[in-house]
Amino acid sequence: MTTVVLADDEVLLRKALAALLPLEGDISVLAEAENGEEAVRATLRHQPDVLVIDLEMPGVDGLGAVSAIRRVRPDQVILMLTRHARPGVLRKALKLGVQGFVSKSAEPAHITSVIASLHQGRRWIDPDVSALALVDDCPLTDREVDVLRATGEGYAVADIARQLHLAEGTVRNYLSNAMQKTQTRTRHDAARYAREHDWL
Repeated sequence: MTTVVLADDEVLLRKALAALLPLEGDISVLAEAENGEEAVRATLRHQPDVLVIDLEMPGVDGLGAVSAIRRVRPDQVILMLTRHARPGVLRKALKLGVQGFVSKSAEPAHITSVIASLHQGRRWIDPDVSALALVDDCPLTDREVDVLRATGEGYAVADIARQLHLAEGTVRNYLSNAMQKTQTRTRHDAARYAREHDWL
């Protein structure tokens, strides 16, 4: 029996997976979470064999939740569900140690099969996800993406510096570089441009 925690803000999809995964294989769903904060709490409390988590969630997103979980449970097996393999996201997830990437449109039987593979120590990236992720036309560095994402969430330069453990001048340099690369006049315009191009 493989134990699982399911984290997804889409209630219908989460409930459907919670009902269908046990029917498709030897899977026990220990808990469900509707946002990143709940995903972290549920994973640390229940310590599942596999965490199945949505990439896009309100508040703390999938990557943020994975990062927090990794600090406490570095060996936690993680399957990430996504609708869009945005440029740079797959790379960042792999750096965080995510072992599996599956499209949210996948059949429950396929997701069950991937969960079993990950539990056995294998890795899995759906071909359609990896194909999209390989088309990486984003000119921004990871750090420029980080500061633009924080800008888009409404944080001031000083707040971003504290969050990312950087000097304020360094944050301004990253923002300036990002504005040049996106040919925008303000950091907020740069963040908007990057989000419209699926770079964040």
